[in-house]
Amino acid sequence: MMTSSQVYITIALITLVTALIRFLPFIIFPANRKPPLFIQYLGTVLPMAAISLLVVYALKDTVFLTSPHGIPQICAVIALFFVHKWKRNTLLSIATGTFVYMFIIQVFF
Repeated sequence: MMTSSQVYITIALITLVTALIRFLPFIIFPANRKPPLFIQYLGTVLPMAAISLLVVYALKDTVFLTSPHGIPQICAVIALFFVHKWKRNTLLSIATGTFVYMFIIQVFF
């Protein structure tokens, strides 16, 4: 069991590390300097990579041989794809896919 002082030190260290992680990008890449090309590249490809990872994770347990045959999941993925191509907004895309999936599950199945 930790003593009170150990708990306070742990909380202080966690707070300090969290703040450092949050502020470090602003220290490394100030607003008046352009970030390196690799960082710009990551900013371009990571949103789609994150969505792809979520899609694979969401579809990994889908059984296409029994009802509802993956229809809600496929409809949600299609909606997510088209909204992301249209608006290029990761949060909106994920929210739309989630809404479409939940709507189909609640209304039709």
